Amino acid sequence: MSSPHDFDFFAGEWRVANRRRTDFLDPDSDWVQFPGTSWCRPLFDGAANIDEIDMPYLGAKGLTLRLFDVEREEWSLNWSSSRSGKLFPPVSGRFDGDRGEFYGDDTYDGKDVRVRFIWADVSTSSAHWEQAFSVDGGQTWVTNWTMDFSRPPAS
Repeated sequence: MSSPHDFDFFAGEWRVANRRRTDFLDPDSDWVQFPGTSWCRPLFDGAANIDEIDMPYLGAKGLTLRLFDVEREEWSLNWSSSRSGKLFPPVSGRFDGDRGEFYGDDTYDGKDVRVRFIWADVSTSSAHWEQAFSVDGGQTWVTNWTMDFSRPPAS
């Protein structure tokens, strides 16, 4: 069952190994890899947090606001990019152990897409995130972005 402390592991600074498809809807498109850095700050005693990721390769930063809905016992993850300054539609879901699945609806390249975020293998020193899109209502998925998080070496 999900709790307001599911994302406690994520507080602090991270190095990020990004892997992203050149075409988010084409499962045969090439992957590009690039580094990033992220910093997450907990809010509401853990029931919310905000992080910013810096991706110089893309010339952009991203921001995620995560909020725990106490009544529904689930999270909403709200993403924004410095490129647009707009808040994308949220994905919602929950954790089961060290794996969280979150779903929502959006548009990409003029097409309606179902969006899935997965957080997996989470610990205080590492975590894996991935994004996938579906154009057939969730029957098939194209994983189009992954991030592997690790703590930077101690100074």
